[in-house]
Amino acid sequence: MKSRLGPVAIVLALLAAPAPAQDAWPARPVRIIVPSSPGGGTDIFARLLASGLSDSLKQQFVVENRPGASGNIGAAAAAKAAPDGYTILVSANPAIVINPNIYKDLPYNAERDFTPVARGVISPLVYCVHPSVPARTLAELVELGRREPGKLTFGSAGQGSTTYLGVRLLEEATGAKFTHVPYKGLAHASQDLLSGQISFMLSDVVTLLTQFRSGKIIPLAITHRTSELPGVPTLAEAGFPNIDANASFMVVAPAGTPGAVIQRLNMEINHVMKSPGVAGKLAAQVLIPFFETPEEFAATLKKEREMWASAIRRIGIQPEP
Repeated sequence: MKSRLGPVAIVLALLAAPAPAQDAWPARPVRIIVPSSPGGGTDIFARLLASGLSDSLKQQFVVENRPGASGNIGAAAAAKAAPDGYTILVSANPAIVINPNIYKDLPYNAERDFTPVARGVISPLVYCVHPSVPARTLAELVELGRREPGKLTFGSAGQGSTTYLGVRLLEEATGAKFTHVPYKGLAHASQDLLSGQISFMLSDVVTLLTQFRSGKIIPLAITHRTSELPGVPTLAEAGFPNIDANASFMVVAPAGTPGAVIQRLNMEINHVMKSPGVAGKLAAQVLIPFFETPEEFAATLKKEREMWASAIRRIGIQPEP
């Protein structure tokens, strides 16, 4: 039967028709930029998400490692990516909430250039000592640092890392003084702790879990309760409730990414983290998931930025070039 619609009406009808199914997000592979090397906590978390999202969304999520400059290189690459939903950043918290207070000329604006997607996970940090150090509580370690300032040495993953800042916050809160020995990563620092070349460190749990269980390294206090170290007190239980140092791995997207994509990603990421397979693997890595909406995560980021900016000013860290 001949159409009664004129040429103009037909064109308007076609324009108003729903977009083809293949235009629905994600219609092609999604890139996950990780601003650190393969094998670390951020990379492990990103690959768990990539696998889970690939299964749930029936599209490939591909991890791209862009390490260097304390996360700044990978973060800058993500910030400059097209905000079309096909690039996201899975990053440890320094690149998003700490580095803006430590580096003068970042190649990105951490607040302006990213949209919060999902809070992700927290990796509890534990203050721990070599058995030769005569301290079996965090209070005893602090007392040693007060009595003999600078005698005890500690290792960290670098000045901008939470493993460094957490010790400086302990000094600031207590008046203790320790000598810093920087490393390129926790793996190297933990080797020197095991050999007794450094006195103590603030470490994630999984790096030294076997040594904690064997007694080769002594855990004193932890930032967040974990079933892997049930007898280790939290900082609050150890008498230091005002020290807030945490390591976290979060998900953000380039600013301008469509709101519908952000909401879908948030829902899918939270679903993946709750799935039995991924939840078990997160637990094995001692990673604690947090389930927040993008709006709740934005509020969390605001608080973290304010907290770290204040802490870094108090500690007196000068911005690097």
